[in-house]
Amino acid sequence: MEKIAVISDIHGNIPALKSVLSDIDSRNIKRIICLGDLVGKGPQSSMAIQLIQKHCERVIRGNWDDFFPKPQESAMIKWHQNQLTKKQMDYLKDLPFSVEFLMSGKLVRMFHASPRSVYERIQPWDSLERRLSMFENNANTENIEGKREPDVVCYGDIHNAYQQNIKGKTLCNVGSIGNPLDLPQASYAILEGTYNQTEKGVFSIQLVRVPYDIELAIHLAKEAGMPELEEYIQELTSAKYRGLNK
Repeated sequence: MEKIAVISDIHGNIPALKSVLSDIDSRNIKRIICLGDLVGKGPQSSMAIQLIQKHCERVIRGNWDDFFPKPQESAMIKWHQNQLTKKQMDYLKDLPFSVEFLMSGKLVRMFHASPRSVYERIQPWDSLERRLSMFENNANTENIEGKREPDVVCYGDIHNAYQQNIKGKTLCNVGSIGNPLDLPQASYAILEGTYNQTEKGVFSIQLVRVPYDIELAIHLAKEAGMPELEEYIQELTSAKYRGLNK
């Protein structure tokens, strides 16, 4: 039996990331997969990339990672872009769309938002048809087992951790490390089973919540002179999405 930690949506929040990495290490988990959105929102995108590169075996592309290297009009986005080196921008450009593997006989697929796009948002309360569409194969997905659809899908993007069993399949959102919008604690998932095993075996998913120093995260954002500071503070302290104020 092996454990795999699945993290997502770091968004430049280093106190949260370090707390989660410490928790993962305390559980002696050696394999970490990141589901994207390393950058933006928080003040330390550059360090987030460095830590993810150091600790994660596989990293896929999120929507922020996708648009970040492209020219932007937003002054807020430009501020965050200026924190990165050209080499780091190139790293974001080259991130793959998805990752797949077998674990205890289950085909596991991971992407950031949906199998179709890093920008398509699927919520746990969406229609059954939309949630079942998360298991579809297409040209974006690796399809390592040919036409076989995944038994388990893990994704990020919505910053809202949950797990659902749908018609014999498992849909899991691992939540957000740096910008959770369900409760103000960092979130990640642990998959446990036998890695690369084709035969059916014991398999489980655990959703983990990790407290971290939110006041330090806010202090670092203030110290950096980060734009949209009040919105950031609101999200970290209340887990209330800033878009709800509009």
